Amino acid sequence: MRLRYTKWDPTRHGGKKPLFEELFDLFQDLLEHTAGDAEEALEWLKQLDEEHDLTAGSDQTLEDFIEELEKRGYLREDEEDGTVEITAKAERSLRRSALEEIFSELRKYGDGGHRTPYTGQGDERRPETQDWRFGDDLSQLDVTGTISNSFQRSGIGDSWNLSEDDFQVHETDHHATMATVLMIDLSHSMVLYGEDRITPARRVAMGLAELITSKYPKDTLDIVAFGNDAWEIEIEDLPYLDVGPYYTNTRAGLRRARDILHRRNNRNKQIFMITDGKPSCHIENGQMYRNAYGLDQKIVNKVLDEGVICRRQDIAITTFMIARDPGLQDFVRKLTEVNRGRAYYAELDDLGSFLFEDYVRNRRKHMR
Repeated sequence: MRLRYTKWDPTRHGGKKPLFEELFDLFQDLLEHTAGDAEEALEWLKQLDEEHDLTAGSDQTLEDFIEELEKRGYLREDEEDGTVEITAKAERSLRRSALEEIFSELRKYGDGGHRTPYTGQGDERRPETQDWRFGDDLSQLDVTGTISNSFQRSGIGDSWNLSEDDFQVHETDHHATMATVLMIDLSHSMVLYGEDRITPARRVAMGLAELITSKYPKDTLDIVAFGNDAWEIEIEDLPYLDVGPYYTNTRAGLRRARDILHRRNNRNKQIFMITDGKPSCHIENGQMYRNAYGLDQKIVNKVLDEGVICRRQDIAITTFMIARDPGLQDFVRKLTEVNRGRAYYAELDDLGSFLFEDYVRNRRKHMR
């Protein structure tokens, strides 16, 4: 009988998380909704404590929890104005939390693993085998198949021997490296009509950043925010990403993403675009042309031109549209057709599942 020892997890045996972990999970959720504003998140936490007595049954208070956050290096006080801020450690924790939450959604909706039909040098062994060729990795040697070939050729006895033609190796899934630009719409419509669309988009960006840096370190991820114009966002800035009083300059976002990918020394390039609105402006001769009412064909055509340029440069655009307006869906369909990309009409609660599935699927493709 074999025993396997693991670290005790009270939540898996009918128990509760320690109070600090429960409050920390809640604090991180609040940080996501306040765009990384620690003081606002703490204020909400205090209000929740007043209403629901979050520390009931414990000898600890909420002030003890806040003090513990500082001791553990999640909070710091700004030396200039005395405000409370989250630290780099807290930013990393937010990215890990986002990644765990999205993967829990993937398990809920199914693993979603789309295995590529192509093979090559990779790290996931397949049951299928092939004849060994010079340069093949011998760590993938199919010992049983190799010995069987030898017996069939030379028989069992003193004459038994191995020949180069006997060797069989397992095929492996090819894992190509990928250069990705994630475009996030920061126009004002992302918070219109009482629906918070920016928080799921921000969470997905943090989770994807953590996935790539931890599991696929050879891949690259760049973040482009777009509103009236487009600008790059560092990974460290993701928790603080927020909307502004912007129109939607989709053309500028695609241009900036294309410029970034042009600098990346990688043959596999893609753009993921999260948006809920129609393109409503672009820059022309140094001036902004804008039209927030309906789909302006002049603006739409500029975006479609960018889609064609991306296609010619072998850059696939995957659009994650978090809106159900038929007119907007028609625009996304046209962009998808001219780029030969993909489009998803995602709900806010499964945006991460769609995006992560597509990312993992794309990076497994064998690009010829």
